[in-house]
Amino acid sequence: MAAASLLYPACALLRRLPAAPHLSRSASFKRFDRVRRFSPAAMSTSSGLKEAPDNNPGLQTEIDPATKGYFLQQTMLRVKDPKVSLDFYSRVMGMSLLKRLDFEELKFSLYFLGYEDVTSAPADHVKRTEWTFRQKATLELTHNWGTENDPEFKGYHNGNSDPRGFGHIGVTVDDVYKACERFERLGVEFVKKPNDGKIKGVAFIKDPDGYWIEIFDHTIGTLTASAS
Repeated sequence: MAAASLLYPACALLRRLPAAPHLSRSASFKRFDRVRRFSPAAMSTSSGLKEAPDNNPGLQTEIDPATKGYFLQQTMLRVKDPKVSLDFYSRVMGMSLLKRLDFEELKFSLYFLGYEDVTSAPADHVKRTEWTFRQKATLELTHNWGTENDPEFKGYHNGNSDPRGFGHIGVTVDDVYKACERFERLGVEFVKKPNDGKIKGVAFIKDPDGYWIEIFDHTIGTLTASAS
């Protein structure tokens, strides 16, 4: 929703409040102030930065020292056919396979992909696993054996149809338009091309399992200025 649509005059917002005849005029304005302080428009200006604690109820700034060293390491997606998915994420998206783990008893495999230089990865199985889990923002593809050959398997929910939940992953590129021209040549399916919709310069594509991938470049700060 555009920020401008959230800016209501005080009198208009007061008219929207439920009737409260038992309150005095001063009490009514105090009641309005409580609403105003927690409206998105007011929150954006109360202390400068929208990211400031005062503007984000529930946000804690006293970070527990016990969490020092935590970082986001992986996002997991279930895939139907690893051969198809590995081709897409390596050939189309330029990722490398950091580590593969096969669990024979449980009949599933994990494929960890990312943009790290794998030439620096250890050859030893255990050390390479440890190295992989030290990398940030990796993609974990989970394959439950047999789905690739199962005619009854209809695929996984991508989160973007009802009931909605998971949305997408995001990948930064050097130039979103050039990247999307290449995606078109490679036959990639688009959800949104860079010039579609109101927000230009941002695209969404689909991977072989239908998961959405947001594509953007360094201009994202300018493109999202209307949201600030």
